[in-house]
Amino acid sequence: MSSFDKVIGYEDIKAELIRICDVVKNPEKYARLGVKMPRGIMLWGEPGLGKSLMAQCFIEESGCKPFVIRKDKPDGELVNGLRDVFEKAKAQGRAIVFLDDLDKFANEDNQHPDAEEYVAVQACIDSCKDSDVFVFATANDTCCLPESLLRSGRFGKVIELKCPKGEDAVKVMKYYLFQKKSMEEVDAAAIAGILEGRSCADLEMVVNEAGIYAVFDGRDTITQQDMLRACMRLVFEGPEHIADEGVEYSKNIAVHEAGHAVVSELLSPGSVNLVSIRRYAGSIGGFVSYHNTNEYAKTAGALEQEAMRGLGGKAAIEVVYGQVCVGSSDDMNGVFQVVDKLVDDNTACGFETFTYSCSSEWLLANRNQVIAKEVNRYYKQTKRILAENREFLDKMAAALMEKKTLLQKDIREIRATIMN
Repeated sequence: MSSFDKVIGYEDIKAELIRICDVVKNPEKYARLGVKMPRGIMLWGEPGLGKSLMAQCFIEESGCKPFVIRKDKPDGELVNGLRDVFEKAKAQGRAIVFLDDLDKFANEDNQHPDAEEYVAVQACIDSCKDSDVFVFATANDTCCLPESLLRSGRFGKVIELKCPKGEDAVKVMKYYLFQKKSMEEVDAAAIAGILEGRSCADLEMVVNEAGIYAVFDGRDTITQQDMLRACMRLVFEGPEHIADEGVEYSKNIAVHEAGHAVVSELLSPGSVNLVSIRRYAGSIGGFVSYHNTNEYAKTAGALEQEAMRGLGGKAAIEVVYGQVCVGSSDDMNGVFQVVDKLVDDNTACGFETFTYSCSSEWLLANRNQVIAKEVNRYYKQTKRILAENREFLDKMAAALMEKKTLLQKDIREIRATIMN
């Protein structure tokens, strides 16, 4: 059994760490081919992704004596401590120096990355050139670190950890659920979808919060509803209880949110993780959680769909009530930003709409007119989609009035009743 088995998911990163660890563990084997041991490796990414756990696994698997350095001393003492630790590591022979949260060693920004602490780290790593000391570092960000520290010969490998997604997120969710007593009905994939883009620590926090709900309610197992309540409270900052705003007000919100979700599902089935009429982080209405798409992988068609789903709420109110929707300014800001990307950044309507540093007032005005024209065109398409799928819209709104929150599974079931 490998120490890396403790890490759930991240198979590609684990494979690379295992390979480097083998070099550190068996330098003689690689020396026969003239291969030298790398000087160091750095894992970086937002807090709560398991960087320190991976470092721990690396150290355990290597069998080397670890020397850990953290920013727990004043700056002057830290520099002296760095030198002392590296000297002890070199005296040990085969050893690993673990620099935990390296970006916190100095209070510098990306304009001044030459802090004394980083200069000391560079000097200490260079002093290990002819020794068997390996350096493993973690950081939340690399922007404040000097490029000279990140170059080959010091940290030859700089690996970014991102939030788990897809199968990795499902595996992490199942692992945390396994640590608690949960009902078989808990859909780990659905909950992982809702928490897409969140750290492993966030996933663990949600499962723990769900456990609190279960025990407080006098149950000894976690249900799907417990998980959903925890997501709504911790992730989306929704209120514990919905104030009674009246049936008409709630129905208006339900129609609006159903409009967003229906358009998104019709244009891209499976794109909605969750739709709710519960308030989100102090908002006055509900919200929709969509499946995240890599920004760099987006096509012009995907951006058009994003604009149309953003118009779905406003269009739904007009289709159902025959009146202009008020209170959708946030939606409109988002839509205009998306269409701006299409028209300006991606020149979807011709090169004459592309703006640059020497753009004339006429060009800027023309671009704004083209953007408004495109938004009008998308709005007409969105209204037509909802009018042609009125039954789907009505059933979604009714289900939201009844359940308050719908998951992808609920949406599929609603759509199946229409198709049948």
